[in-house]
Amino acid sequence: MSGRPGGTTQARPADERIQAIIDRVRPAYLERTGHNPTAWEAKEVATQVVAGINYFVKVHVGEGRHAHLRIYENLRGETSLTNVQTNKGAEEPLTYF
Repeated sequence: MSGRPGGTTQARPADERIQAIIDRVRPAYLERTGHNPTAWEAKEVATQVVAGINYFVKVHVGEGRHAHLRIYENLRGETSLTNVQTNKGAEEPLTYF
């Protein structure tokens, strides 16, 4: 956890729960980017507690490419894709965006 309220955690390996979250927002990713990825695998995640949770997720989208997704989950458990960064490399760190 970060040292200040509202800060993001350190990135850690993504698990099955994070994969399920990115699977729910895949249609929004396709709509927003126009890119139909050949892969869709959550690699890393960092979180930020707000009035809900922001998930910052590094996703392998195929052909050596990655995208960084910011996904908001409200207190009712509903998720939405709030921001996307494309053309990321495997070694690029997750940061707040």
